[in-house]
Amino acid sequence: MLNSMPSSNFEESLDLMKAWGVIALDLKDNIFGKRVNDLTIIEAEKVAAMASERGQYVYCLSTTIFQDDIEKGETEFTKLHGKRIEEVSTVASILKPKVIRVLSAQSSKRISFNDSINYLVEHHPWVFDLYQSTIERFDGEGFTTMIENDPTNNLFGAPKEILSFFEKINCFGKSKFTYDAQNLWCMGIFPTMKVYEQLKPIMGYLHVKGGIKDSESNELKWQSSLEDASWPVQEMSSQAVADGVTPVICLNPSHGEVKPGYNYENIVKRDLDFMKLILDKKNNKDF
Repeated sequence: MLNSMPSSNFEESLDLMKAWGVIALDLKDNIFGKRVNDLTIIEAEKVAAMASERGQYVYCLSTTIFQDDIEKGETEFTKLHGKRIEEVSTVASILKPKVIRVLSAQSSKRISFNDSINYLVEHHPWVFDLYQSTIERFDGEGFTTMIENDPTNNLFGAPKEILSFFEKINCFGKSKFTYDAQNLWCMGIFPTMKVYEQLKPIMGYLHVKGGIKDSESNELKWQSSLEDASWPVQEMSSQAVADGVTPVICLNPSHGEVKPGYNYENIVKRDLDFMKLILDKKNNKDF
C-alpha cells in the first residue's frame, strides 16, 4: 500500500504496516513531510535503514515524473522533469526499489481530441522520445519503469491509447503498465474483466481502489471500501495474481465523494484484510 495510507507520520505508518504484515513498500509522500522525489541523500538513507529494521523493502518509488501538461511545450516540460529524473535517480540508488513509477502526461486540451496517439504524433512527438530516454536511463540503473495512468486530462484515456503508446515507445521489458483501475474509471472506462484482458499484455502492476458508481450510470460517484466497490475487485485481483502480471498488488485510497452515512472507520485495514482473504495464499504474494 502507499506509505501514507496507514498514517501521515512516516515512522508510525511503517510500524502499522509491519504489524499488519506489509513488507513491500510503495513510497510516495508524507515521508518526513516530503514527496519521495524530494528526499535528500541523508533522508533516503534514513528511510532505507528504517525499512530494513522492520524487515520491509522498497518495491516502488511513486514519483511525480511526467505528471504535467505537455502544452507547456518541450523546453519547459523537459527542463522540469529532467530535474526530477536526476533527483529520483539519486534517491533510487539508495532505496533500491524494484520499480520506479512515472505518470502518463496530461494535456489541458484533452477534451478537444479523441485519439491521444495521433495528437502526439502531430503536435508533440517529443513526448515519445522523452519517455524512451527516461526508461532507458532507469533500465541502465537497474530499475523497471512503471507508467501509471492518471485520473485527469491524461493521455491514457482508453485501452487503445495505452496499448498504442506502449507500441510507439517500444520499450516493453524495460517498462510496463501500472493499471490503476479507478483512475481509468475517472477517465470514463469502467473497470471490467474485458478491460483487464485488453491491458494484460503490457501490465506489470495493479492498483486497487474502492468506489461506488452512480445509481443511474457507470460513473464513479462515492468513495468506498474495496469490499463494497462496484467493479470486480475480487475477480480482477485473483486473475492478475493467477496470470502473474503483478508480483505486488498495491492498495490506494478511493476517489469519489464522501457518502453520507457510510462507514469509513478503519477503511485501510479493512481493505488490506479483504485483499488477504481473496488472494490465493499459495502464490506467496507480498502485501
